[in-house]
Amino acid sequence: MTDTPELGKTDYSDAETSRMIAPVIVSTRAATGVTEDRSAPVIAELAQTIGFFARPPVIIPDGEGVLAALSELLVQIEPAVIITSGGTGLTPDDLTPEFTKPLLDKEIPGIMEAVRAHGQSKNPLAALSRGVAGVTGKTVIVNLPGSPKAVREGMEVLVQLLPHLCDQVSDIRDHDSWGSDS
Repeated sequence: MTDTPELGKTDYSDAETSRMIAPVIVSTRAATGVTEDRSAPVIAELAQTIGFFARPPVIIPDGEGVLAALSELLVQIEPAVIITSGGTGLTPDDLTPEFTKPLLDKEIPGIMEAVRAHGQSKNPLAALSRGVAGVTGKTVIVNLPGSPKAVREGMEVLVQLLPHLCDQVSDIRDHDSWGSDS
């Protein structure tokens, strides 16, 4: 992995990881230094608006490295959320969903339905994104497209969902808003 600080679970407290977003930028051009990543700053900016923080991004080339990057973050850090950006299109090396799906304990298709619907209201090509979303252990994983504009649109949806979603995944039950028998 490139542009990655040492991944050491001892570097973060449980309280920090409970609201941590770990961006994984899947872009051969950014990983090789041809272009500068502009998606991770968007993730960090919008994460901050809901009291989350984004750790420095992992930047990897398109393709098979996605599985290793996701697995390493899950084992070493266990963030509340991993957001990938890139690799959700239809070119031969767009494989982010294929490497994300086997890691998921539960898929959450409604997240990606909402992200695509919001994106389509601004650009009909948003329907072409093949991203998936789900939960692995106590970590939510969401695949967003690679453009900073599409990441912003996806994050506009996610900021509405992540606080409650992360509480559910951590089994924090607000009986006034869900799960109540009365």
